[in-house]
Amino acid sequence: MKSIVGIGEYAISHNKENSLKTFALASCVAVTAYSPIRKKGAMIHIALPEPDTETDRMVRPGYYATTGIPLMIEKLCSDHGCTKGELEIQIFGGAESIRKNDIFNIGKRNIEAVVETLYNLNLRISGAQVGGKVSRTIELDINTGKVDILTQPIGI
Repeated sequence: MKSIVGIGEYAISHNKENSLKTFALASCVAVTAYSPIRKKGAMIHIALPEPDTETDRMVRPGYYATTGIPLMIEKLCSDHGCTKGELEIQIFGGAESIRKNDIFNIGKRNIEAVVETLYNLNLRISGAQVGGKVSRTIELDINTGKVDILTQPIGI
């Protein structure tokens, strides 16, 4: 069974027959956390680095790197018995815009916010496929921890 993770959402699974999947990561960044010891995994699909307002932080915490990642990791550890030290963390996405004069640089800013947030949580990134000008669809297999990645050029 596949559980779909939408933009601004996260999911956690302990079902070895399950997978977590998210689609079309362009400037968005997905973070996966997997415990090979317990065969439990989590995925979040982040749209922006940080919330602008307290309301945004409260209403849509999974939408932002600075609020969503700590929430997902806390749930994975407290509700599912994982420890931070056993988690394999990977990040995907954060593509560059196809616009020549993109002043917002959301992909790059998302990557920076994700990396800083993980660092602040004392979590080490064990794998990354970020940047470039491709859209990524990823799927985390809960039984193996393997992440399958499908890439497509942006703008086609």
